[in-house]
Amino acid sequence: MVLSNRLEQVFAAIDAENKADPNMELLEDIELPAALLYGTRMTSMQMRFAPKATEVVQIAARAQHIKRWAIARSDFPAGKKGYYDWRQTLGRKHAEWTAEILQSFDFDDNTIDRVGALLRKERLKADPECQQLEDIICLVFLAYYAEAFAAQHTEEKVIDILQKTWRKMSAEGQAYALEQNYPAAVQQLIEKALA
Repeated sequence: MVLSNRLEQVFAAIDAENKADPNMELLEDIELPAALLYGTRMTSMQMRFAPKATEVVQIAARAQHIKRWAIARSDFPAGKKGYYDWRQTLGRKHAEWTAEILQSFDFDDNTIDRVGALLRKERLKADPECQQLEDIICLVFLAYYAEAFAAQHTEEKVIDILQKTWRKMSAEGQAYALEQNYPAAVQQLIEKALA
């Protein structure tokens, strides 16, 4: 898939924001800003899973965690309600920050609104583009983050999260997930979650 010059510029602008993430993650012994790495992983997965995705999905995938570190989970109450409030706030802010970038590259209001709707996860199961983005998010979690998550939590909690992840995905996303190779421990947990 060849990116347009404008889309490359949008990705560069998103990446520039995400390079400021103070949270670092190791990739092959190199420390990278976590949000930057996440954004590139989202684009990489989008290109493998949905190579014909619309420009809207491509932008939303890259911007999924734009400046995520700016709104700390600790700023919200503990518990499920606090978690959901934090996630909704993140979705709104991700949409706003991405809209500013898109406006600077003269994207039309409809495109900006659509990207925002995806980042806010509006009409998740009813909107095919939103569902495609959710599939990419879940696939990235399984491919890159499930192993570390499993190491930090009880098996019961991990299985619960894997089951919730699975329910968020479309049949196409689930089929793609089953074709992937995971570390043995993750593969076993996925099998238990789906049993």
